[in-house]
Amino acid sequence: MKKNIFIYLFLILLSQTVTPQKSVRGWEKTRILFIFDASRSMLAPMDQTTRLEVAKRIFNQIVDSLSALDQVEMALRVFGHQSPVPPQDCEDTRLEVPFAPNNAARIRQKVKFIEAQGTTPIANSLIRSANDFPPCSDCRNVIVLITDGIEACDGDPCLASRELQRMGVVVKPFVIGLQLDANSKNVFDCVGDFYEAENEAEFTSAMKVIISKALNATTTQINLLDDHNHPSETDVTVSLFDREFNRPMYQYVHTINQKGFPDTLYLDDRIMYRMVVHTLPQVAVDSIRIIPGTHNIISANAGRGKLLVTQRLASQPQSFDCIIRQAGQHRTLAVQKTGVENKYLTGKYDIEILSLPRIRIQDVEISQSHTTTVEIPRTGFVTVYARNLVQGAVFVVNEDGLEWVYDLNPLVSSEILMLMPGQYRIVYRPRYSRRITSTTSRSFEVESGRTIRLEL
Repeated sequence: MKKNIFIYLFLILLSQTVTPQKSVRGWEKTRILFIFDASRSMLAPMDQTTRLEVAKRIFNQIVDSLSALDQVEMALRVFGHQSPVPPQDCEDTRLEVPFAPNNAARIRQKVKFIEAQGTTPIANSLIRSANDFPPCSDCRNVIVLITDGIEACDGDPCLASRELQRMGVVVKPFVIGLQLDANSKNVFDCVGDFYEAENEAEFTSAMKVIISKALNATTTQINLLDDHNHPSETDVTVSLFDREFNRPMYQYVHTINQKGFPDTLYLDDRIMYRMVVHTLPQVAVDSIRIIPGTHNIISANAGRGKLLVTQRLASQPQSFDCIIRQAGQHRTLAVQKTGVENKYLTGKYDIEILSLPRIRIQDVEISQSHTTTVEIPRTGFVTVYARNLVQGAVFVVNEDGLEWVYDLNPLVSSEILMLMPGQYRIVYRPRYSRRITSTTSRSFEVESGRTIRLEL
């Protein structure tokens, strides 16, 4: 198989693949695709028979045991069984039995009549397996490759496996190598989890271990620690990514169960994870390894308090947007409404309230499990009435002199402004005048809760 054909076929097949979504409660269904080597070398002797016959016998036993499980579906892809060598047929791979309920008998029947005669297109078989998994919203996809040789065509099994993982088709294939030499064993380290089998007993053991890993997920608990190092924080979304490919694997809203403990998740232990806790600001924990066979605990420092911005003595307060930033930083962290509480990590924050004029408050302290309340004054109301349309602006008088607040609307003769208490100046001229001498300036004062009228 030529390199360019390999790449073209690779892209076509993987572009048609749908990435399964993983559930934190485990999978509704586990789908195991067996890729079975029927190349000519499988006729070599093994335990008073051939590698092929040993593989058939143990494989059928595993298929029988899996057929009793309702949540498991199986499929069979075979390579090297259609075309004898020579010549070498690198397209000799086919899905012989697709995924379906209760298909164990079909798989056993197909395996019974397999004849080993061809070459070993491992990469091509992995590539084509991408389309062997029909779309599924909550399935765990597993590939088990059984082979006695290395790639015999121009393909790259490591690249094929990596792309299957990157696209989310599978986590990582399992590989059973039958009587492979030391060099051949090293080749499969990059393909997947490798198990060597020198005889029937080792082959049986490897299959049992693989099936156990394929069916069992490891329990994990995520502790969101407050500032007192207690796992009391909850009700926040948590995302877990495959660290190698930066692919989202699981996402859920953190929960504490009725016993007061963070609820249990079920995670695939063959992935190194990166966790993001979507607090404000978010918290990330990198390079997380799940230890199989134990109850894992992942912890993140996520102590939070509440922030409330409100208007002083206002029976019917106006609603303003408040820009929240971490202290000393320019990046907007959140936009919060006055009168609404939001949670933030403990620490200091800068607040910019989009009132007229804007109010800026620095180094507001958010502490653990406490509501920090920031009060702003009630606005006053200014009715601006112009006998003729005017062009102009409103300024607030402060210690720096004058600060622009608002441009008058030149298309209306009357408007109502909600302004914070303070001293102001309005500068204007008739809209259609072209003389500087037509400009007028007036000072006025705004008091909380009071309305004044300016006639221009």
